[in-house]
Amino acid sequence: MPEALDTLRLDKWLHQARFCKTRALAQKLIGKSRIRINGRVAEKPHNLVRIGDVVTLPLAGGVKVVRLLSLPQRRGPAPEAQASYVEI
Repeated sequence: MPEALDTLRLDKWLHQARFCKTRALAQKLIGKSRIRINGRVAEKPHNLVRIGDVVTLPLAGGVKVVRLLSLPQRRGPAPEAQASYVEI
């Protein structure tokens, strides 16, 4: 099971990284096929993300492209969430 510690569901990551207020909103966004992981369209909320993955997502202010530096363990404060990724 070491791989389970190195991955996180996409909907859970979007919620914990504070890109979506709820996992339900994250699932809707994923369902619209608007998010990409390493250039491939993520069609299911259960797609896994790993450290080093590049995630492209549409936001109100435009498209954001981020590289995962770590996987958050919880939905913590914004600075903690922002430390888990870097904008490209």
